[in-house]
Amino acid sequence: MAASAALTNPAPRWRGFNLLYLFARNSDGVVVADDFRWIADWGFDFVRLPMSYLHWVEDNDPYRIREVTLARIDQAVDLGRRHGLHVCLIFHRAPGYSVNRESAEPFSLWRDQEAMDAFCFHWRLFAERYRGVPASELSFDLVNEPPAPSEDGPMSRADHERVIRAATAAIREVDPQRLVIMDGMRWGNECAPELADLGIYQSCRGYLPMGISHYGASWVASKDYPEPVWPGGYGGRDERWTRQTLEQHYAAWVRLRDQGVGVHCGECGCYN
Repeated sequence: MAASAALTNPAPRWRGFNLLYLFARNSDGVVVADDFRWIADWGFDFVRLPMSYLHWVEDNDPYRIREVTLARIDQAVDLGRRHGLHVCLIFHRAPGYSVNRESAEPFSLWRDQEAMDAFCFHWRLFAERYRGVPASELSFDLVNEPPAPSEDGPMSRADHERVIRAATAAIREVDPQRLVIMDGMRWGNECAPELADLGIYQSCRGYLPMGISHYGASWVASKDYPEPVWPGGYGGRDERWTRQTLEQHYAAWVRLRDQGVGVHCGECGCYN
């Protein structure tokens, strides 16, 4: 890809980190002010907060809100603004869905109206809470890594589109200027050109090939991965990854960008 082509991407070229204070139910929820200071001092301009909604509800009731946790999120947003860092809030566990297997949800975000209503309720709550914060300083990424779309699986493409459109509408009813992002399907790897008209950014991942990025990681079956080599890399099947196969994988995201949709990489890295 020519360097000048990247300038057509409507999304800012943020660089930063995921901060896991509220990532899972057993996270301590404590926001560390020095993290924001250090990130800014190092020259970065972005933080992403993956959050479990169970942190701010009482007794697993999605409509009973615990204010003390929301105050911690307020603190993170304020620290980001104070240090010139764009803050992106994302539900790592939303009502009815999480890629994290620490616990099961009682309903399905993609199939059950009850879960989608709760999902929209929470995003409307955040939209109201941060209505005065400029979009240049705060964005909402709706839900982390939706699954692979399938008519007979947990989520079809139509299910996904319905939920994303409903949540975006709920936010815009309260705050029409809020910047909204959606993660790609297939755990951040498949974009949704059918949502290009919605005026939201779409977020990919930078983990492929998984046999390199996740080699040794305990939360995947990495004990079955061969020792990483490049080209090669292993991707869960007998795949041989090269620069060409990576370019082929991201070609759909480039086409989306060329349609005028902001493309953002919400997670990228390698297990140490």
